[in-house]
Amino acid sequence: MMRIKNPKAIARMRVAGHMVADCFALLRENIQPGVNIKVLDQMVEAYIYKRGAEPLYKGYQGSSAEHPPFPGVICASVNHEICHGLPNNRILKEGDIIGIDIGLKYKGFCGDACVTFPVGQISPQAQRLLDVAKQSLYVGIEAAQMNGYLNDVGRAINSFADQNDVSVVREWGGHGIGRALHESPSVSHVRQPGNGPKLRPGMTFTIEPMINAGEHDWLLLPDGWTVITKDGQLSAQYEHTIVITSNGPEILTPWDTL
Repeated sequence: MMRIKNPKAIARMRVAGHMVADCFALLRENIQPGVNIKVLDQMVEAYIYKRGAEPLYKGYQGSSAEHPPFPGVICASVNHEICHGLPNNRILKEGDIIGIDIGLKYKGFCGDACVTFPVGQISPQAQRLLDVAKQSLYVGIEAAQMNGYLNDVGRAINSFADQNDVSVVREWGGHGIGRALHESPSVSHVRQPGNGPKLRPGMTFTIEPMINAGEHDWLLLPDGWTVITKDGQLSAQYEHTIVITSNGPEILTPWDTL
């Protein structure tokens, strides 16, 4: 079951979420052709520690003890990489797109979000994918209403993707969030049988659809982390942490307004 957060917890999550948004504002000024991805990772790490928070991805162990710990502060997924791309020494090129996912904890509570950035001038096809992927996030957020159901989110996103001739990655979804980065339940971005939990004020979770220009199928690279599109076509992702309120869903990671 999804935990209900009290107003004090939500206030702390709001602060953590705004810190995540500030990280994206910093990145927006620095993502350009010729930039080393590891430099972006170091920049975000320094900023998080400067604000008195802690990064959540670096050293993350994954699903088993044999899984290699994640090596960076940000996930950096370029072009046909869907998610969990490594922030290594790759150099961004004109026309790339890069999805950056950031999680941090501040005073015991977490914030988590993702933004896909264009690198310089990108193709019309890539721009359309970014536009559709971003809108799919907000379609999902709008569907998350008090007294509705969690699976309303996936139905709305899936329908929007179908209308725009793109696909939604099925096996990777959102999650509850609070004192821990990953809390129950999982949040599907595709149609599911049944309604799932009823949405109540104080529920906090992420919505983070991964939208592929081609098919939804994916492959995991030998590094144990990077997920790529099976057909080699582009993928884009946007994510917010939200809280259910009686006045509709509130975005706790407002990177789109900075």
